[in-house]
Amino acid sequence: MAHSKNRATDGKITYPPGVKEISDKISKEEMVRRLKMVVKTFMDMDQDSEEEKELYLNLALHLASDFFLKHPDKDVRLLVACCLADIFRIYAPEAPYTSPDKLKDIFMFITRQLKGLEDTKSAQFNRYFYLLENIAWVKSYNICFELEDSNEIFTQLYRTLFQVINNGHNQKVHMHMVDLMSSIVCEGDSVSQELLDTVLKINFSLLHLVFQNLNKQAYDLAKALLKRTAQAIEPYITNFFNQVLMLGKTSVSDLSEHVFDLILELYNIDSHLLLSVLPQLEFKLKSNDNDERLQVVKLLAKMFGAKDSDSCTTRPITCFSVFNDIHVPVRLECVKFASHCLMNHPDLAKDLTEYLKVRSHDPEEAIRHDVIVSIVTASKKDLSLVNDHLPGCLYWRVRKEAMMGLAQIYKKYALQAEAGKEAAKQISWIKDKLLHIYYQNSIDDRLLVERIFAQYLVPHNLETTERMKCLYYLYATLDGNAVKALNEMWKCQNMLRHNVKDLLDLIKQPKSDSYNKAVFSKVMVITRNLPDPGKTQDFVKKLAQVLEEDEKIRKQLETLVSPSCSCKQAEVCVKEITKKQGSPKQPSNPFLEMVKFLLERIAPVHIDTESISALIKQVNKSIEGTADDEDEGVPTEQAIRAGLELLKVLSFTHPVSFHSAETFESLLGCLKMEDEKVAEAALQIFKNTGNKLEESFPHIKSVLLPVLQHKAKKGSPRQAKYAIHCIHAMFSNRDTHFAQIFEPLHKSLDTDNMEQLITPLTTLGHLAMLAPEQFAAPLKSLVANFIVKDLLMNDRIPGKKTTKLWVPDDEVSPETLAKIQGLKLMVRWLLGVKNNQSKSGNSTLRMLTAILSSDGDLTEQGKIGKPDMSRLRLAAGCAILRLSQEPCYHEIIALEQYQLCALVINDECYQVRQAFAQKLHKGLCRLRLPLEYLAVFTLCAKDPVKERRAHARQCLVKNINLRREYLKQHAAVSEKLISLLPEYVVPYAIHLLVHDPDYVKVQDIEQLKDIKEALWFVLEILMAKNENNSHAFIRKMVENIKQTKDGQCPDDPKINEKLYTVCDVAMNIVISKSTTYSLESPKDPVLPARYFTQPDKVLNCCLSNQDDKVQESKPKRDEQNSPPKRGRRGRPPKSAASKDETPSKGRRGRRKTAPPADEENEEEQEEEEDDEDDAGSENIEVKPKGRRGRKPRLVAAYIYIYMTLI
Repeated sequence: MAHSKNRATDGKITYPPGVKEISDKISKEEMVRRLKMVVKTFMDMDQDSEEEKELYLNLALHLASDFFLKHPDKDVRLLVACCLADIFRIYAPEAPYTSPDKLKDIFMFITRQLKGLEDTKSAQFNRYFYLLENIAWVKSYNICFELEDSNEIFTQLYRTLFQVINNGHNQKVHMHMVDLMSSIVCEGDSVSQELLDTVLKINFSLLHLVFQNLNKQAYDLAKALLKRTAQAIEPYITNFFNQVLMLGKTSVSDLSEHVFDLILELYNIDSHLLLSVLPQLEFKLKSNDNDERLQVVKLLAKMFGAKDSDSCTTRPITCFSVFNDIHVPVRLECVKFASHCLMNHPDLAKDLTEYLKVRSHDPEEAIRHDVIVSIVTASKKDLSLVNDHLPGCLYWRVRKEAMMGLAQIYKKYALQAEAGKEAAKQISWIKDKLLHIYYQNSIDDRLLVERIFAQYLVPHNLETTERMKCLYYLYATLDGNAVKALNEMWKCQNMLRHNVKDLLDLIKQPKSDSYNKAVFSKVMVITRNLPDPGKTQDFVKKLAQVLEEDEKIRKQLETLVSPSCSCKQAEVCVKEITKKQGSPKQPSNPFLEMVKFLLERIAPVHIDTESISALIKQVNKSIEGTADDEDEGVPTEQAIRAGLELLKVLSFTHPVSFHSAETFESLLGCLKMEDEKVAEAALQIFKNTGNKLEESFPHIKSVLLPVLQHKAKKGSPRQAKYAIHCIHAMFSNRDTHFAQIFEPLHKSLDTDNMEQLITPLTTLGHLAMLAPEQFAAPLKSLVANFIVKDLLMNDRIPGKKTTKLWVPDDEVSPETLAKIQGLKLMVRWLLGVKNNQSKSGNSTLRMLTAILSSDGDLTEQGKIGKPDMSRLRLAAGCAILRLSQEPCYHEIIALEQYQLCALVINDECYQVRQAFAQKLHKGLCRLRLPLEYLAVFTLCAKDPVKERRAHARQCLVKNINLRREYLKQHAAVSEKLISLLPEYVVPYAIHLLVHDPDYVKVQDIEQLKDIKEALWFVLEILMAKNENNSHAFIRKMVENIKQTKDGQCPDDPKINEKLYTVCDVAMNIVISKSTTYSLESPKDPVLPARYFTQPDKVLNCCLSNQDDKVQESKPKRDEQNSPPKRGRRGRPPKSAASKDETPSKGRRGRRKTAPPADEENEEEQEEEEDDEDDAGSENIEVKPKGRRGRKPRLVAAYIYIYMTLI
């Protein structure tokens, strides 16, 4: 090289052969021609040509002069740049240029020439490509590493390449650019922040348009560069983010304010670029700045939730740790992240579902909503993504979204069976959960359940056979409460259908004042069955006006509510009505929405004549053993039982749909089967649907009648019962048919064969109720001579010696069953007669109370076993409840008898208490039992079984709410206020507690606590809402009671002392639990005259003259009708309970339990009242808490103060 330098210093330039001097004295064209020859010469040279290298050294220096570097012609500049690129190649590793400034000028010049790559259609593009290829292959720019201005050179090169690349470039261009730029990063000692910004801005620009002229090819180029140089550039990226994130130096780069978006872009390119940045982000999750934490969580969610992300697996705690963040948006973002992560990273499902389960109880509704969306979305994609318990955390605090999500999951996996039987089994609980919501008080919840049932559980658009099969197996797999909810749903829809039909009938009548009142009343009833009754009322009124004016709509609606409307007709009618009421000019039409809600509830989209026929065929298949019950996961016996129960319910709600010869013939076939349950169900269906059978289907009648007569004589007790009711409901000459049954049965009664006596007594009992006048004389003789003397007053077969208080039905002795039927026969006879002219009611009541007072052993010979005694006590108590529902018999029930009956709810046998409470609740819900019987539930406060207390409390709540709602809907019943207003239960409760046999010592603290607990059991519910200042009304009522004496024992000072003490306890509760008790009472309370005497002072206190009696001439207690004075019956021993429950004190009845079993239709309830009151076969001998003696009372005021203290 020394020789070369000497050659260079002499200044003589040697040109290639054929090339003359290149200077500014020649034309541009000639200069281009000569330069091309020079380019060709340098192109052909290689690094080993030492002589040529020395020969052309001055030419190389000449080409780098300012004359060429700043030449105005671009072709000249391009050729010079190609020469310089080859010179760097030939003279590598040392360039012939030693001046740093000259090197900078040369490389800046070459960089400017690379802009020519932008035009791929240019004639010179190949030379530009050659230039790029040459410098990339030689890595010419690496010479600049030692220059002070290297950063400027590299930055300009990067910017130029990012600017020129476009979609016209082929892969080779892209590759050479990446090679050129990556060599600078990988082989250099460092990467400046400016150069790093250049690369990062390209990545960031695509999304945020920092540079509008950049395209996707530039982004791909930067992406490829980062991937190629990931290992080398990662420390510099980490340092940059460390300064911004940890040190807060936002001035280091203008990208600092976009740091989180930039991190995401880099992560999407290559996650290894950020290996050292993730700990910095984790640290930021602990920041006190809510917005900063939120930004980090959003970033991490996008990074880890991506499908191809592996960081979520390696560092899951990063995002999971903030699921419980205090900031609501942070928790919300975490839940959203979980949705993507569940689907993209199934291996994390276990951890994610646990966090989602916690967040399903979040106080923020938006978070609970997103939890539901996440779970539903994941479940719909793959049920295995969520664990078995996670769908259960779809908490009802976001009820609508949760219900719809569950319904969609159920339809996909259970109905469409997309994931097989195992998945269907896994989500089988959903249908029950959804139907349970029908117990909610909100009409919106009920409407949503109805909609879900019609669209998802049993889709109404299925073909009839498939739809009924779906309904059949759904009903067979529902739990008990879900079945009751579904039955209630059909009944509510049926009731609303009848209300709309009544409105249509009213509209046809001529207008008058009474017409307007009737229409308004019916409008109000319909309104209460629609959402937001306050606003809906005007819309229903408008609908009534539309029905008056538009005959076409009225006829469509009449067709829709007609019992014979088919499902297809219903669909057509709904479309026509909504089309008529809709308006394209008014997209939001509240009136139309209300009409749709109404039509949705009343349209028979599931059940019609064709559907019932298909359903019965499905049941018959199961009976014959040809159905695919096992494939559906339902045992055949369970399917048959559920199918018959379903038909019974539908026979009540859709009786006309059964009116077809095919249906009745199928039912007749069921009636002839040996299976008792099948025949029994067929009888019930015939009873509910056969009112027009005699005239419409005479051929069925001729075959059916002999079967019914046979069932009444020889069938099971329940078959006999329904057979009698079928004859009564279906045939016009029923008297003749009844006589043909009564006479042979009456004559064949024989106590020697008790098993053969049960069915005849059942049949005779129902004949006595339905035709009491027809068989008046023989019935009276039958009751007096056979039932009482021969049957009830004799114990023929000694009972089994056992300590059990209850046994299953099949273990009860035939004699006991016959006695129970005898008692029921007596009661049914009285209910049929409905008068007490013969004093038969008094005699029967004495008999029933004697059974109660003797613990079920009427003869007191000790022959009857304890389980049989429990059955008889239950039968006697329920019989008194039945008689109390008739006014003529309620009048003659003495207070002692009422109290003795009330004590059955505290019977020592669990099943007796349970069954009696259910019968009591049914009678009260139907508003047939007098209000004083509601006070009986007060005695349940001390039941040792928590479930019984909860059930009693629930019964109280439902009855109180029912009465309040009834009073709101029937303002005209104010004269019956004392028998309906729930607050009037307080005097009865006080009186019942006063005469509690266990309330002995007036001042005993434990007994006072028991009294307080019992009073609070009912007062807590009454005082939950202070409607119409009811707290003051209760206070006034208690004050007025203290001014009277006990009506049952007015001259007994101890009883009166107890009365005043209980009043003091009640007053203490009212004062301590209310802040409005001291206000003026809205009305003067009226006390029941039978229970309390006239007040001692002239106060604003009235006594009701119930039972057509006036206070001044109140008759004395019927001594003959009074029960034997044997003390309290049925009080359990002080022994420990035999069931798992252990009697204990504490809060009573607060746990929500299943709704009471009162959802059967009213007609069915009346018949079922006569059935055996069985509460189960398990022996449960749990007694209520023992009652203790009380100390004498000092003064009422003292007790009042004392109770306040304790």
